Amino acid sequence: MGCGKTTLGKRIAEQTGFAFLDLDGYIEQKYLKTVATIFEELGQEAFREIERKMLAEVADFENVVIATGGGAPCFFDNIELMNKAGLTVYIKMTPEQLAFRLEHSRAGKRPLIAGKTGEELRHFIEDGLLQREQFYLQANIIVAGSDDEIIEKICKSI
Repeated sequence: MGCGKTTLGKRIAEQTGFAFLDLDGYIEQKYLKTVATIFEELGQEAFREIERKMLAEVADFENVVIATGGGAPCFFDNIELMNKAGLTVYIKMTPEQLAFRLEHSRAGKRPLIAGKTGEELRHFIEDGLLQREQFYLQANIIVAGSDDEIIEKICKSI
């Protein structure tokens, strides 16, 4: 959350001539409900099953940049599926960088961090990375740097 998956994904798609797809948006279109509503009504386990099904569906698409939610690679065999389907990217940032970006963004639209600032937000991010980074590190490429540097590195890898 906050590393720029959607923003950078759209810019990469534009530079490569690929389409852009946000997996959460794709799920919302298919189910005619927001991800938050699906979570609330069905729970995380059911959402993760839906997410896995939709991930398998979009894995067959060609010439598309797909931004997944941060949890997508961490469930089932999703990271393996993603790695087989295309080039996977981990946009690596420190908890401090992510906290800064989230505090200075439209964070109010992110229910998981609503009301969290400063140390509380940084600790939340650190805990999330501790749980998820083992999956993120399985990505085909790991990039860091400014947005422009990240885009350049990814476009060269494509």
